[in-house]
Amino acid sequence: MGTVSIDDFYIGTRAALAGGTTTIIDFVIPPKGQSLVEGYHQWRKWADEKVCCDYGLHIGVTWWSEQVKADMETLVRDHGVNSFKMFMAYKGSIQVTDSEMIGIMNTCREIGALAQVHAENGDIIDENQNRLIAAGVTGPEGHPQSRPEEVEHEATKRAIMLADQTNCPLYVVHVMSKQAAREISDARREGRVVFGETIAAALASNGSHYYDKCWRHAAAHVLSPPLRRDPTTAGALMDLLSNGDLQTTGTDHCTFNSEQKSMGKNDFRRIPNGINGVEERMPLIWEKGVRTGKLDVTQFVAVTSTNAAKLFNIYPKKGRIEVGSDADIVVWDPESCSTISAAQHHTAGDFNIFEGMTVHGGPAVVITKGVVAVRNGKVEAVKGSGRYLETNAYSPAVYGRINQRAKIHKWEKVERS
Repeated sequence: MGTVSIDDFYIGTRAALAGGTTTIIDFVIPPKGQSLVEGYHQWRKWADEKVCCDYGLHIGVTWWSEQVKADMETLVRDHGVNSFKMFMAYKGSIQVTDSEMIGIMNTCREIGALAQVHAENGDIIDENQNRLIAAGVTGPEGHPQSRPEEVEHEATKRAIMLADQTNCPLYVVHVMSKQAAREISDARREGRVVFGETIAAALASNGSHYYDKCWRHAAAHVLSPPLRRDPTTAGALMDLLSNGDLQTTGTDHCTFNSEQKSMGKNDFRRIPNGINGVEERMPLIWEKGVRTGKLDVTQFVAVTSTNAAKLFNIYPKKGRIEVGSDADIVVWDPESCSTISAAQHHTAGDFNIFEGMTVHGGPAVVITKGVVAVRNGKVEAVKGSGRYLETNAYSPAVYGRINQRAKIHKWEKVERS
């Protein structure tokens, strides 16, 4: 959207460690027409000398051709990438069509990668946006109105169908609504190989902020899919996490300051999409999950760490404490109490969407690769001390069922005279 996050890899990974996250997987988003391999190398160049913790990379597939297919094969074979993200939204820029998604999914299955999807119907969003602008709705409140729950739900259902028809495993990123989450739940109960991720903001905030009288406050909450105005959404998503219907928690962390957000002062379509969350994720999930009795401590570890490590094939190197695993350890203080504030967070943003929230539980000590990175709230992480983490293909947690289904599937042919 004409700008980049104000957090670089040093600031972002330092904030992650401050909140108790010891490994991140960032998204490479090449513009349409750029080689995916070039995009990968650009991200490595930006990250390697700055990261304070280990990191991996997902790759966005923003266009489709035989060259893109070859790039995907190269990234899996030579560069330790095992996940590729498709955008069903952002018409005219990075949105891919259903036929392109089928090609991408077929390729993911052939090379042992996990297909990821941003699930929103970009065509109806584009239509809604134009109608809102024509009606004079130019502020941040136009953002959620252009992207109602049904838009996320429809795209989620369609993506699951396409993945099932191509026998490709699917990971739905940043699930923000009850309808989309229940679609994933229903599909899993029907035997589909689909996984769902929700984010800290969806579990701890809501869409009422888009209607705040303060433009800066409202714009700070703009991300896609948007936060939902329904106050029961956060609790429902946490229930689905606790029951195993959703598997992981991310953040979609991509921070912009108020000046950057003001690019959309007169047109909500130009507000950069992104919020904070990488530092706040763990304490917020403890507060909203464990403290409310919806998650036990083992489930907390699973949805914040272990499940993702298994899906992206870095377990037990990550996501487990045992001999032979990386010495990434968080000593958690369940009785600590703090108030979230932009004045004290470690990101470069000048706004925190969780401002004023009190959270109980937090990291007392964070250790990465055997070295103390955070102690009693003080970040001691060293710039450039993290390393690139290869995520190998054919994750057992993902491909066990896929491979077997491929073996037994047969088309039915009728012989006729």
